Amino acid sequence: MDQAKLLEIIKNNPNAIAHIDQPTDEMKWLALRKNGLALQHIAAPTREMQEAAVDNNPQALQFISDPTEEMLVSAVSHSWINLSYVKSPPVSLIKLALQQAGWAIKYAQDPSEELQLLAVKKNYDALKFIKDPCASAQEEAVKISYNALRYINTPTPQAERLAVKKDERAIRFVNDLDKQKLLEFLKINILVIRYMMHDIRISKAELEPVLRETLSDANVEEKYVRDYLNCTALEQCTGLTPLEKLRLIDRYGSPKARRIAVDEKLKIK
Repeated sequence: MDQAKLLEIIKNNPNAIAHIDQPTDEMKWLALRKNGLALQHIAAPTREMQEAAVDNNPQALQFISDPTEEMLVSAVSHSWINLSYVKSPPVSLIKLALQQAGWAIKYAQDPSEELQLLAVKKNYDALKFIKDPCASAQEEAVKISYNALRYINTPTPQAERLAVKKDERAIRFVNDLDKQKLLEFLKINILVIRYMMHDIRISKAELEPVLRETLSDANVEEKYVRDYLNCTALEQCTGLTPLEKLRLIDRYGSPKARRIAVDEKLKIK
């Protein structure tokens, strides 16, 4: 088959070069300009051919055993997924990928605290690609979303507290939950009572010391006081009546807690 016919075939289907014995440089260049992935079918390509292939399709990087730094940066700048074609990527390249997606951390071996933080700040669920996330990465992730807790096998106590404080639903992802742990969480977010496990019962007598300690705090958060007063689950689970709630604040509450309670009671009326 003459060269003109072969060039026409490659023009229509660049991968056809795989079936041409001893293709000419003209054929190779035509294939690469049409589809950079045709590089996989070209034996001993020149550096210029490799560069052209990556320019055309950054995924062609996977077919280059010794890419230049420029090729690496170009490919990863185009898409963080191309980091998967790089063996032992340098930190600078990982950072470039993390600017696009935190999930790129999956291609970093033993990522440093800095890289972990960059990853979770971009996508909190990047935690699922970190084998043993450091404490700061855990805490940063749960600050963004309490759902991050589900991706941590061994969360730090602080990460658990931050998640539960952010959203009471985080209690569903807490490991080894027992009564003492639950009481500690109720100091942080009283609405946790809504998701109390059936096999863990909290009596009124057990809960009152927790409430006295929290409500007597001069810096008790306004949200906590209002949630405490309005949470019907608290009444259903412990038998604490609305009147008893108010009496606890009246007797043990800090001035701030009392002011909030008065405001909330007036608002309800």
